[in-house]
Amino acid sequence: MKRVAQTIRLRPEHRQEYLELHSAVWPGVEAALLRANIRNYGIFLHGDALFAYFEYHGDDFEADMAVLEADSETQEWWKLTDPCQEPWPDRGDSRQWTDLTEIWHLNDPGTP
Repeated sequence: MKRVAQTIRLRPEHRQEYLELHSAVWPGVEAALLRANIRNYGIFLHGDALFAYFEYHGDDFEADMAVLEADSETQEWWKLTDPCQEPWPDRGDSRQWTDLTEIWHLNDPGTP
């Protein structure tokens, strides 16, 4: 299992729109995430900073992300959500969100 944490800025003028969209995420988008082996996905907000966390339970992360990015309903969803977001200038090669480096993790007792 791979843990992924990401961040992006929320454009203040689109805050309400973004929150409304995420109060009822399209079932097709959720299904596409599940098909891409994404589990335990959440997005958090602090001020204008968004933080996302998910767990990847597949065997080929790049291939599963490519399938997700090719999904037509997900692409339509992104047409609504992308304008609400402002990527950090140092996002690197990522499409929108900046990947964060995990520096510490507390394992469950008995887990290596």
